[in-house]
Amino acid sequence: MTVNLKQNVWLADQGNGKYKNPILHADYSDPDLIRVGEDFLMVASSFNCMPGLPILHSKDLVNWEIVNHVYSEFPVADFNKVAHGKNAWAPSIRYHDGKYWVFVGDPDHGIFMSNTEDPFGDWSKPIFVKEGKGLIDTCPFWDDDGNAYLVHAYARSRAGFKNVLNLCRMSNDGTELLDEGTFIFDGEDGHPTTEGPKMYKRNGYYYIFAPAGGVATGWQLVMRSKNIYGPYEKKVVLKQGDTPVNGPHQGGYVELESGESWFVHFQDKNAYGRIVHLQPMSWKNDWPVIGVDKDNDGIGEPVMEYSKPAVNSEAEIKVPATSDDFNDQKLGLQWQWHANPETKWYSLSENNQSLRLYTNNISQEQETVLWYAPSLLLQKFPAPNFSAETKITFDPEVEGEKAGLIVMGEKYSYLSLEKSEKGLKLIQYWGVEREKRSEFKMTKKQIEGQTLYLKVEVREFNEEALCQFSYSIEGKKFKNFGKRFKAVPGRWIGAKLGLFAVNTSKHLTSSFADYDYFAVEELSQ
Repeated sequence: MTVNLKQNVWLADQGNGKYKNPILHADYSDPDLIRVGEDFLMVASSFNCMPGLPILHSKDLVNWEIVNHVYSEFPVADFNKVAHGKNAWAPSIRYHDGKYWVFVGDPDHGIFMSNTEDPFGDWSKPIFVKEGKGLIDTCPFWDDDGNAYLVHAYARSRAGFKNVLNLCRMSNDGTELLDEGTFIFDGEDGHPTTEGPKMYKRNGYYYIFAPAGGVATGWQLVMRSKNIYGPYEKKVVLKQGDTPVNGPHQGGYVELESGESWFVHFQDKNAYGRIVHLQPMSWKNDWPVIGVDKDNDGIGEPVMEYSKPAVNSEAEIKVPATSDDFNDQKLGLQWQWHANPETKWYSLSENNQSLRLYTNNISQEQETVLWYAPSLLLQKFPAPNFSAETKITFDPEVEGEKAGLIVMGEKYSYLSLEKSEKGLKLIQYWGVEREKRSEFKMTKKQIEGQTLYLKVEVREFNEEALCQFSYSIEGKKFKNFGKRFKAVPGRWIGAKLGLFAVNTSKHLTSSFADYDYFAVEELSQ
């Protein structure tokens, strides 16, 4: 179905030569970026969400669009089922020898790599560079003497310790590590949770940019040495200060042809996830100062508005995709599943210009709650205040088949159309974990017909994301339905919203739900 779908839900570009932070009010966590000519490319964590490792593109560091993913599915059987919070943690992206490289650590399996000559095209199948537990936050470095290295951190939940950065020799083709590595930094004394290292070389110094202090409360640390193995001097270069930007850290920096330096990092914002900020960066005595040093203590603080980077060309206003009319032969790049996708989950051709989701059984044995459903089709919260609307047609064959609209997190709620003796019923569910994962019916109503319009409005209040479902028979007048609820983050990711069709019964069917569109719009505060 063709509908008027606006994409500009959050605009960082102010249209007057300035931008506002965050540049992306969405959960592109653990960002890293590079500049190749006039193009900027960013990669972000994806954890268990598939396709994995989104690639974003910009011409000016302010206007970004999602252009690809490194892999459509991960070649490990573990991820054929939902594995909340696992898989791809804190990637890095680099350009070397005519190729684009992405390295990332999976805390349960090891370090893997993928590369390509065309970041907008196909990436190579991920290969394991080193197997092992607790190896995370990886970054490759090709030195100008021809040697290659990889620096990484450790996850205490798997390795038994953290705060330590390890430097390994690496083959020049990035396919294997040549030694067990050397510990080059331990942040236990004063810089707990040192992780997320990014390595650079400038003016004869080796630099490691690393976050410390924890996701929501940390600061940005930089280390430097004339020897790649150290010893390293250390300095805090960015902290919250008097700003509302908590824990400003973990990211990467680029240098422009104009000579300017810029740094991207995340801010943890509860249900909205780890949103992305852009900071100006200057150099003083070969130390970076990120943001603006208001109190002249040598440590920068985040800016909320600033002049745009000095790039060579005028960039178009662009934002990551949100809305989808399902008119293409492929799903929009904003969509992700909760596990490796299967072709039997959906079709974009069975019903012209609509998305068909089949009522697949939830994959975990004996489980009937959506926490375990891999076939949830979800996307990130794109702004502080927004609405998401869809039109659904559903004719289930048996009781236990469900389809509708969901807001997903560690706790979650969804609107579900289900079979009843008199046709369809609309039910709001609330999903929580008590002794085990459970769902509870909140509100229900009998519905006539098989087609309904569903909507959720999300509004920011006291730094929380408050959600209200509604429905409409004709698509114009919407009635609030069920209880308002507070969205919460998922496991290492922000809350997500989207569509589903599942079968919680023991009967196999051929049922499906058709969705005409998914329209996301900005709401005024």
